[in-house]
Amino acid sequence: MMKPVATAAAPAAAEAYGVPLVSVVGDFFCVPYPVELIVKKKSHNLFDSKYEALDANGNLYFHVNGSSHNFEKKRVMRDAAGFPLLNMREKALSSRHRWTIYRGESSEQNNMIFSVRRSSSFQLTKFRHKVFLPNNLNEDVPNFQIVESNSPSWSYKVYKGETLIAEFKFVFSWENIAKGTKKLALKIYPGVDYAFIVALVVILYENDITCI
Repeated sequence: MMKPVATAAAPAAAEAYGVPLVSVVGDFFCVPYPVELIVKKKSHNLFDSKYEALDANGNLYFHVNGSSHNFEKKRVMRDAAGFPLLNMREKALSSRHRWTIYRGESSEQNNMIFSVRRSSSFQLTKFRHKVFLPNNLNEDVPNFQIVESNSPSWSYKVYKGETLIAEFKFVFSWENIAKGTKKLALKIYPGVDYAFIVALVVILYENDITCI
């Protein structure tokens, strides 16, 4: 894959081939057709996990790793060539698993791309994560939401307002369990930033949602 141009981007009103763009990480990751990927998680110890996002042919799109120090998590997402696209940081001792995502390996406020928080730390029904862009100061109205589906179990949907933009589900197999590997199958809708969706999936993994 080509390295993306590292320019700031927000959800765009522009269109590509007549398809409205939902661009967060960058327009480079918005294509006018559905993208289907598998995200694999491999745990090495209690605090260290690695992720890969691949297509059906096994081509690597992204890989993610990182570390945990002083109760803080940091995960860096890179493209197939190893170029750092963004990093995800969890606020220490946060009851709602608050994550802040920055461009490249920066942690400067002007390089913030978006933030994520779980709607409740003690809810027993559907899991819901709220996603906010830097210019959104209203915590009651997120720019995006990730919602656990009623059926099938262990599946999730991503919405921009009322519009469904991506969905993913847990892929269960005894082979994966034996290898200590977990998988999610993603379907990203046309025009939607697939790097953004993969980053959201990694955050859900890190928050230990349901059985994934």
